[in-house]
Amino acid sequence: MQQKSKLFLQALKYSIPHLWKCMQKQHVNHCNFADHYYNRIKLKKYHLTKCLQNKPRISELARNIPSRNFSCKDFLPIKQENEKSLSENMDAFEKVRTKLETQPQEEYEIINAEIKHGGFVYYQEGCCLVRSKDEEDNDNYEVLFNLEELKLEQPFIDCIRVAPDEKYVAAKIRTEDSEASTCVVVKLSDQPVMEASFPNVSSFEWVKDEEDEDVLFYTFQRNLRCHDVYRATFGDNRRNERFYTEKDPSFFVFLYLTKDSRFLTMNIMNKTTSEVWLIDGMSPWDPPVLIQKRIHGVLYYVEHRDDELYILTNVGEPTEFKLMRTAADTPAIMNWDLFFTMKRNTKVVDLDMFKDHCVLFLKHSNLLYVNVIGLADDSVRSLKLPPWACGFIMDTNSDPKNCPFQLCSPIRPPKYYTYKFAEGKLFEETGHEDPITKTSRVLRIEAKSKDGKLVPMTIFHKTDSEDLQKKPLLVHVYGAYGMDLKMNFRPERRVLVDDGWILAYCHVRGGGELGLQWHADGRLTKKLNGLADLEACIKTLHGQGFSQPSLTTLTAFSAGGVLVGALCNSNPELLRAVTLEAPFLDVLNTMMDTTLPLTLEELEEWGNPSSDEKHKNYIKRYCPYQNIKPKHYPSIHITAYENDERVPLKGIVNYTEKLKEAIVEHAKDTGEGYQAPNIILDIQPGGNHVIEDSHKKITAQIKFLYEELGLDSTSVFENLKKYLKF
Repeated sequence: MQQKSKLFLQALKYSIPHLWKCMQKQHVNHCNFADHYYNRIKLKKYHLTKCLQNKPRISELARNIPSRNFSCKDFLPIKQENEKSLSENMDAFEKVRTKLETQPQEEYEIINAEIKHGGFVYYQEGCCLVRSKDEEDNDNYEVLFNLEELKLEQPFIDCIRVAPDEKYVAAKIRTEDSEASTCVVVKLSDQPVMEASFPNVSSFEWVKDEEDEDVLFYTFQRNLRCHDVYRATFGDNRRNERFYTEKDPSFFVFLYLTKDSRFLTMNIMNKTTSEVWLIDGMSPWDPPVLIQKRIHGVLYYVEHRDDELYILTNVGEPTEFKLMRTAADTPAIMNWDLFFTMKRNTKVVDLDMFKDHCVLFLKHSNLLYVNVIGLADDSVRSLKLPPWACGFIMDTNSDPKNCPFQLCSPIRPPKYYTYKFAEGKLFEETGHEDPITKTSRVLRIEAKSKDGKLVPMTIFHKTDSEDLQKKPLLVHVYGAYGMDLKMNFRPERRVLVDDGWILAYCHVRGGGELGLQWHADGRLTKKLNGLADLEACIKTLHGQGFSQPSLTTLTAFSAGGVLVGALCNSNPELLRAVTLEAPFLDVLNTMMDTTLPLTLEELEEWGNPSSDEKHKNYIKRYCPYQNIKPKHYPSIHITAYENDERVPLKGIVNYTEKLKEAIVEHAKDTGEGYQAPNIILDIQPGGNHVIEDSHKKITAQIKFLYEELGLDSTSVFENLKKYLKF
C-alpha cells in the first residue's frame, strides 16, 4: 500500500479555507496561506551536500535582493525624541545580524517533503530528489533527479508521490518567491530519468489500472483557479488527456487518494459546499461515481475502509461536523448513517483511518484531544493532550498498529507521540525535556465580547516574570475562512518569550477554533463580530494585568490584516505598533473587481458588493482602506510581495499612501511637537503570498518592534542564532 504523506483533512485543508498550511502554501484564497504539506522540524545536525555548498547563503541572497522601504518619517519633518537611542540600538542590531549571518547554525532542520514507500524513503537532499533505505543515513542515498535541471532559483520539493509498484515517482517543485509549481515524473530504473514534466500542478495522485499500468491524475491551476483534472500515462502507452473541467468559477477541484488506495476522490468545493466523485483505484478508466450532488451549505469529505465510506460532514443539525458511514455501493446522502457526533465547541482538525480504528484529532474549548474509535465495537477512547500543546503535526504512517503524530506550540518545537492500539495507550517521546516547559507558562483565558460571547485566548510568558503590566505584549489574530490561528513553532516567538515578552493569541470569530458556527458568526454581515472580539481580548489582557497600551503590539498576515486595519481605525489607542505581512486591507475594491483570480471564490466569506447593496454597505463599515481618517495611528510595518496574486500589491500601496496623507493632515492640525507614527512599507520581490521562514523578514519585524517600544534588541538577536540557520 502506498504510504500517504498527507492525512485526511490535511490533504484537503489547503484548498478549503484552509480547513490550514493552513494549511500551511497552495490553492487557497486571497488572504489565506498554509504550511507546506509536510513541513516538520527535526532535532538534528544540519547537513549540507556539495550541491548546496556551492550556492550563496540564504542571508547573502536576501541582502542582495533590492527591497523598497517607505517610511512616514521620510516625508514628515518631525524631530524624534529618542533619535540617539534608536541609532545606538541600530548599531547593536547590525553587529548581531552580521554575527548571525556568518555563523552556521545546527539546531533545527525543516524537512519539506518526505514519503515512505516500500523499503525506501523519498526526500530532498540538497538540490536533489533522492531515496534511501534508511531515512537516518544521510550519506547513503540514490539521486533520482537534480532540481537544478529546471533552472529555478533555489527550488524545493513541495510534494512527493510514488507510483504503486515504484516504477515512477512524481514530485511537485516550487520556489520561495513564486506560487508557480512544476510536477516532474521520474522513471525509476538503474539510471533514473525524467519521463515528463507538467506546469502549474496543484494536487496529484497515482493509481494502477487493470493492465498494471500506472496512471497519474493531476489538477491544473491557472490564475490560482484549479478547475481542470488530467490523467496521464507514460512509457510505450504515453498519453495525457483532460478528464474533468469544473464550470462553476466559484468552485475548485482537489484530488485525494483514500488511505487504503481503494478510491481516488475528486473533491469539488467552495467555501461552504462540496461534492465528491469516486474514481475506482483499480479501474481508473471507468466513469467516476458521484457520492452526493452538491447541496448549498453542505460540506463533506470521504475516507474508505472495508467497502464502507466514512463521511465527515456538517449535514443535519447541529451544522457542525459529524462522522457518518454508508456502504460504498450505496453512497447517496439518504443512506448515510450517523456514526459519531462531536461535542459543542469542537473543531475537527484531522481524521486518520486504520484497519480497525478511526482516529479523530480534535480541538475542544481551546484544548487538544485525540479520540480513538474502535470500528469493531464502536468504542470510543478520548485522550486529553498536554495543556502546553496548541497544534498537531500529522506524521506519515502505514503501520496499522500505531498512530504517530507530533504536538507543538508557538514557543516549543514539535514533540513525538504515538498511540499504540494494542496497548490502548499514548506513548510520549522520551529524552531531553525542553527547558521552555519550566521557564514559561501557558494560560488559557476568555474575554467577553460586547454581545456576551466568550472569546478564547492563549497566552505565553516567562514563569519568573514580575510586574507583567510593564512587559511588552505581542497579540496575534486572524479570524477568517474558518481557519485556526496558526500556532506552529516559530523560533522568533520563542526568543521573544525568553526576552520577557508576553504572547497572546486571540481566537476570534471568523476563525475555526470552536467549529463551523464560530466561522459563520464572523463572516459576511457578521464580520464586525471579529473586530469586537479582538477589541475585547486586548482590553481584557490589559485589565488582567498583561502589559499596557504603550507596550502593546499586534501582528497578522493575509486576511488577518482586515481586523488589524479595522482596529487601527476604530481604537488605535489600544496599540503602540503593528506588523503586517501581505495584508488584505482594501476589501471593498478587491471584492468588486471580478477580474482578480479569486474574487468569485471569496464571495461566501466577504459578500458580493457588486450586486448586493447590503453587503457593500456592510463592508464599508469595517474595510480598513475605506475608514482611514486624520487621527493618531500606531506605527505600522507592512511587508508586501511585488507579484502577490492573492493580495494585490495595488491595494496595499493605496492603503499606505492614504494612511500617510491622513497622518500628515492630523500632524498639521495637532501642531508642532506631535510624535508621528512610523509607517513602513517594505516591498519584496517575488510572487509568493507569505514567506514564513524569511530571515530577512523576521529580523526586520523584530527590529521594528523593539525600536518602536524603545527596547534593547541585542539579546534577542543573540538568542535567535540558536534557531535560525543563515
